[in-house]
Amino acid sequence: MPVSSAPTPDVSIILPCAGLGTRFGAPYAKELHCLAPGVTILDRSLEAVVELVKSGLTVRVVVVFGPHKLDTVKYLARYAGTFQLVFVYQDDASEPGLDGAIRCALPMTRGPVALVLPDIVVSGVGSLLDALRQTEVAGWSVVATEESDPGTLRQMGALSVAVSPDAVVTVAAAAEKPADPSGYNALWGMVAVAEDQAHRLPDVARRDADSPLAGAVALMVKRIVNYNTTDG
Repeated sequence: MPVSSAPTPDVSIILPCAGLGTRFGAPYAKELHCLAPGVTILDRSLEAVVELVKSGLTVRVVVVFGPHKLDTVKYLARYAGTFQLVFVYQDDASEPGLDGAIRCALPMTRGPVALVLPDIVVSGVGSLLDALRQTEVAGWSVVATEESDPGTLRQMGALSVAVSPDAVVTVAAAAEKPADPSGYNALWGMVAVAEDQAHRLPDVARRDADSPLAGAVALMVKRIVNYNTTDG
């Protein structure tokens, strides 16, 4: 009897779930925090990914986890019939941080790749689909929102965005959690990149590397919420 194989995905999503979430201060993984009956932060963060499936795309979600995140692995079983789920263990000693999580996941990706964070909720479920479409032309795109608070910009992926004469919003400069946020006016919630540029995706999360997001198309949304605490 032949062994069936999963179809090659049209797009891949990296979902890094190996963080400790110490600032969240709860006895459970912050992505499993309940926002409404039966709805967690993780469900909200995946809404845009579910929309990709509804559009007809085959989606592979590469989940990066650690030994303290088995509850998250179990929770994601509810999406087994929606996405191709691939689980990758992150050895924090050899591949620490968010950039390490991305490097762990990249060998399992196919097609254009999007970085979706499990504790970031982005308004506009179609924004990720639009961002992935932009990679066909621009190579890189981000889903972003305007932000002027220096404290918030210091904790996020900060962007300097500008509108071109043809009304396209592009990233002039980008930095991961900049010590000096002056000159930045936005932050990103999701990143999408063409397959041939995906090897540079870890640099998005590094403070000691030039960000590959300069020149990316920015899809602006009304709101991006980072759930760092139980207060949201």
